[in-house]
Amino acid sequence: MHYTSPWMNAELEGFRDAIRRFVAAEVAPHQERWSQQQHVDRELWHKGGEMGMLLADIPVEYGGSGGSFAHQAVVFEELTYAGDMAFGIHVHAIVAHYILNQGTEAQKQKYLPLLASGEMVAAIAMSEPGAGSDLKGIRSTALRSEAGYRINGSKIFISNGYLADLIVVVAKTSPDAGAKGISLMLVETRNCPGFKVGRILEKIGQKGQDTCELFFDDVLVPADAVLGGVEGEGFRQLMTELPYERTILGVSAVAAIERALQLTVEHVRQRKAFGQALIEMQNTRFVLAEIKTEATIARTFIDRCIADMMEGRMDTELASMAKYWLSDLQCKVIDQCLQLFGGYGYMLEYPIARMYADARVQRIYGGANEIMKEIIARSL
Repeated sequence: MHYTSPWMNAELEGFRDAIRRFVAAEVAPHQERWSQQQHVDRELWHKGGEMGMLLADIPVEYGGSGGSFAHQAVVFEELTYAGDMAFGIHVHAIVAHYILNQGTEAQKQKYLPLLASGEMVAAIAMSEPGAGSDLKGIRSTALRSEAGYRINGSKIFISNGYLADLIVVVAKTSPDAGAKGISLMLVETRNCPGFKVGRILEKIGQKGQDTCELFFDDVLVPADAVLGGVEGEGFRQLMTELPYERTILGVSAVAAIERALQLTVEHVRQRKAFGQALIEMQNTRFVLAEIKTEATIARTFIDRCIADMMEGRMDTELASMAKYWLSDLQCKVIDQCLQLFGGYGYMLEYPIARMYADARVQRIYGGANEIMKEIIARSL
């Protein structure tokens, strides 16, 4: 029996078909080259903007496509089904939601249309060499001056860092005020004195995604660069918007699980050992039976999360459960699938090998899974 997600409908099926065709034409053929150059082509962002996939769930009045979170989920699923982990559309969408939900009207009018069209690529700069999941430990500062704010500090592991035109920088506007001293600053990187992009970092996986160090040396931004226009709101803004990011990571995790299962079933049907197809061996069948069951549970869970996002009732605890459990399951399932490929599973020309390397960071970024468990535990 074929399962259809309850949030899917005819309009979304048409949208999925259009996204699938776009990904097949504009993304899939270039993955090897992007992996070698460590970033996608800038032109891809313009094409994605023309196609209407960059801000699928942002209102039309701000240049978005006016869809729901379901439209965004379709985009993330189709990229994952095609094996893409280079096009940093996830981070781009996350920044757009920070601006939509936390920005001033002027900030929304200025930036969202540019993000929707791909004229601007967005990044969010949280992590620092000495502070990752513990955002209260950041040391970057944005101090008020007569001309605006002067930003000093460095950031690390920044997705879209190489191509970004707009960066939401987490910084301390009141260094002695703890969490209440954190603000989110909107930094335009073009012709920006004191801003420097470090090298693109060498990662285990996700080779085509431009992940960088960023340096801010007395970078001057105008007084209206504070997201929302009020200092000290940054920590609250982060806590409000992180469930969106964590749900996205859950969506991608489930799509990766489904893809791994499909690739592995195809392989074990064809591959023979000891005179019979692998699919005919009990161990193979039992492993795949377990995976199919877990994939089905994962799908029904993420469908519930997608529905909650669409209805505006997703909470921090459920998003944390989705992020931790589904990314853990993604790593476990892909590892089991790789084993059934034998030696071929360790060869990078096989998609399962790349999926194995790409998956590992899912348990780290967006808040490490240990932090997710702490958040869930607090709700007990």
